[in-house]
Amino acid sequence: MGNLASERIGTTVEALPYPKRLTGRLRRLRKQVSWFQVTLIVFLTGIGLFMLLPIIFLFNNAFKPLNELFLFPPTIWVKAPTMRNFERLFLHSAAGVVPFTRYLFNSVIVVALTLVSVILASTMAGYVLAKHRFHFKTLVMSLIMISLMFAPETVSIPRYIIVSGLGMTNTYFAHILPFIASPVAVFLMKQFIDQVPDALIEAAKLDGAGDMFIFTRIIIPLIAPAVATISIITFQAVYLDIEGSSLYTQKETMKTLAYYVSSLTANLQNSVAGQSIAAACALLMFIPNLVMFLLFQRKMIQTMLHSGVK
Repeated sequence: MGNLASERIGTTVEALPYPKRLTGRLRRLRKQVSWFQVTLIVFLTGIGLFMLLPIIFLFNNAFKPLNELFLFPPTIWVKAPTMRNFERLFLHSAAGVVPFTRYLFNSVIVVALTLVSVILASTMAGYVLAKHRFHFKTLVMSLIMISLMFAPETVSIPRYIIVSGLGMTNTYFAHILPFIASPVAVFLMKQFIDQVPDALIEAAKLDGAGDMFIFTRIIIPLIAPAVATISIITFQAVYLDIEGSSLYTQKETMKTLAYYVSSLTANLQNSVAGQSIAAACALLMFIPNLVMFLLFQRKMIQTMLHSGVK
């Protein structure tokens, strides 16, 4: 009888006109959602839109003609978009000794090799520190924690001495080597790997799996959120870095895009045309960071527990 009654009710609801069904659904939704939740959603949506304003201004500013760049008060939306700013940028770089594409190529090579090196070094070090026992393990962790307190400026001279002593100046390794030893990456990886149950590793060892198999087939898939986070942090640090091109390389052909953009905007900041080139440069430097974040944002917000359950 109960099933028959529910079937009749379902048939009656489906037989109702669409406006009445929609009204009924809205009433049920109104009962489930409180006014506090609605207010909170509206408030957070407003904050999110407000935080998007700098990004919107950056995109619009890159396509503004000169007369709109110097408007006061400045406007957010561009009225007459133009590609002239990017034309000035590429024409200025074409007139130089080294073309724009060379700086871009150097940045791509340095970023790609540094990402692979940092991820490999930090994950392997984190795995050993989290799941292995060895002498002076506490001392090593203490040194890593202490290194987190040093400002980047304090290690510039020691880095230069090491790079110069190894004969890596004017090479891609001069850009890559200072980033491989990343205390932040090692610490984060170690904290994530600590959450991997020891029972998984012990079960794999009982089945005859070695450390390399456990590391590649068990550890790496479970720490994907940490790898994504380290990838974003490392990408931003390497892509925007100008220290390597300023200290470790004297050849213009070995310098990166960030150094070229920084020197270009510094030289042209007092000229009218330089403002349009600076606006185009700012957008070019921002887009790769935005794309990198959008690609890995889901992995960043995942927790280790959620990854393990999956």
